[in-house]
Amino acid sequence: MSAVEENGTSLNTAAQMAALLAQQSSYQFRPAYRFKTPLAVENAEGLTDSSGRKLRRVQTNIRRHVDHFPYCLNYIYHRYHVRFPKQRPYVQPHILYSHEGWIPHDSLDDMEDCIPTKFVRAALNKHKCPIFTIAWTPEGKRLITGGSRGEFTLWNGSAFNFETILQAHDLAIRVLKWTYDKQWMVSADHVGYVKYWQQNMNNVHMFQAHEDHPVRCISFSPSDTKLVTSSDDGTARVWDFYRSEKEQTLSGHGSEVFSAEWHPFKGIIATGSRDTQQPVKLWDPKTGKNLVTLFDHKNSVLSLKWNMNGNWLATGSRDHSVKLYDIRMMKEIYTFKAHKKEVSCVAWHPIHTNLLSSGGMDGSLAFWDCRSENEVIFMDNAHTQAIWTMEWHPFGHIFATGSNDHNTKFWVRNRPGDLVEDIFGGSSSCNYNKLF
Repeated sequence: MSAVEENGTSLNTAAQMAALLAQQSSYQFRPAYRFKTPLAVENAEGLTDSSGRKLRRVQTNIRRHVDHFPYCLNYIYHRYHVRFPKQRPYVQPHILYSHEGWIPHDSLDDMEDCIPTKFVRAALNKHKCPIFTIAWTPEGKRLITGGSRGEFTLWNGSAFNFETILQAHDLAIRVLKWTYDKQWMVSADHVGYVKYWQQNMNNVHMFQAHEDHPVRCISFSPSDTKLVTSSDDGTARVWDFYRSEKEQTLSGHGSEVFSAEWHPFKGIIATGSRDTQQPVKLWDPKTGKNLVTLFDHKNSVLSLKWNMNGNWLATGSRDHSVKLYDIRMMKEIYTFKAHKKEVSCVAWHPIHTNLLSSGGMDGSLAFWDCRSENEVIFMDNAHTQAIWTMEWHPFGHIFATGSNDHNTKFWVRNRPGDLVEDIFGGSSSCNYNKLF
């Protein structure tokens, strides 16, 4: 008997399987060098192997993973081999071209392509608790979250799975902040204690910045030698980072100081307060004197952030609005209105200076183009409860949000070939409904 006759049963089985695969309209042949498509046959009851045994259906558990290395390789390749940006090949609207995208550094003129509206993963700790603060590690490989149980939870920055947990404070962690040189991370808790951490999560120092009051915000000077803390005791304090000694007390708000941010390269500190009469103040950290008071908000200011260009200051308030100030004129430029409830946090994109994000007490999430007053994307149901914190990946291609609903959510940019309803954050989005 020939080898063909001996393997006749196997050949028939392979032919039957190929026929079933050809009948499936959703199956597409993809290049093997890129990735393998798992064999998934809906009706495998009639398939048997050469021994007469039935073939079992193959099922795969697809894990969401964001790999930015192909984008980095494209950036390096076109940096040396493509003279003009218009000579770069176009990315076709198909999933096979997803590895041909660009990193935000390579698409400075296309801010809209860097808006992360696609939800990929909700990370939930075993011990459920509200997430008050998050921070990416300097290289972007992990995300650190701090919650009401006083624990650091580390999540993988590309696969979004749990890695480890660390008991850092006895009470709720309110702030996580890295120095500009990325050598130290500072955390603060609900009773005013501040801790210094090395990159390997080794705690080396602790002091009490505010007595029996939570530290709401921490910001470093451009040289990393000073830091400012704000608290519910109505003050913001300037400290020497290495000696942990208080140098100035910024007192002038009539209520809790929710936010304090040091200018990225000047000696100016901005504070936002619950004081509705004096919601935003600018200070001189050397003398401790108030420079300017901004009265435009009609309610408390919960969050404020300096833009990397040093000219813009974004503020989020309980009056449901986000305001953009230009400190060169000490004047309000734009007022962004889309949130239906209080604006709890704001964050600037690390690469695109015109891209601003904001989160609301109702779980809504908005992305703004600072060249106009209209929102680019607005998602009503990003979280089910208040968004307390948000942080961009150092590369600018992943966005993380922490909420009172105990979830840390990861958002990414849309890939080529994604549906329109995914691009606009779901069919329930108001922007998606405007298309029809």
